Amino acid sequence: MTARRFAALVAAALALAPAAGSAQAPAKGDSLPLPRFVSLRSEEVNLRAGPGVRYPVEWVFKRRHLPVEVLAEFEQWRKIRDSAGTEGWVHQSMLSGRRYAVVAGEIRTLRRNPEAAAGAVARLEPGVVGQLLECRDEWCRLDAGGFRGWLARGEIWGVYPGEAVK
Repeated sequence: MTARRFAALVAAALALAPAAGSAQAPAKGDSLPLPRFVSLRSEEVNLRAGPGVRYPVEWVFKRRHLPVEVLAEFEQWRKIRDSAGTEGWVHQSMLSGRRYAVVAGEIRTLRRNPEAAAGAVARLEPGVVGQLLECRDEWCRLDAGGFRGWLARGEIWGVYPGEAVK
């Protein structure tokens, strides 16, 4: 690859990256908004420095269903970010629209009902990944390791403030 072509690809990739915290219009021909949350489809997913197989692999995710945020799109490539802030590019075939969330911060109590005084179903360690079943108001219902219950929206990563999930 020539230096000029490499520079053009890098410039195109950077132009697609949204400003931190801002939303971006859907890509041409794509009806999905940016940014958005998705999950990893496979047990092993290569995170690349740029949008293509010629870019070096900078990280390998080894956790199926890990929630990630899609920040930008370039052809069949998606720029993603994980809950730790790690960013890079993955092929779209490695992503799933099924929603998952990761427990954030400290040990959290999964509750029977969407209220702080509700009984405990389980205690979840930080980093536990659960399928996001629904979110309403300030609560989200998860299935984590076969335990179903509610966590406050601020106790997980993988859903936006005010986002309705059904």
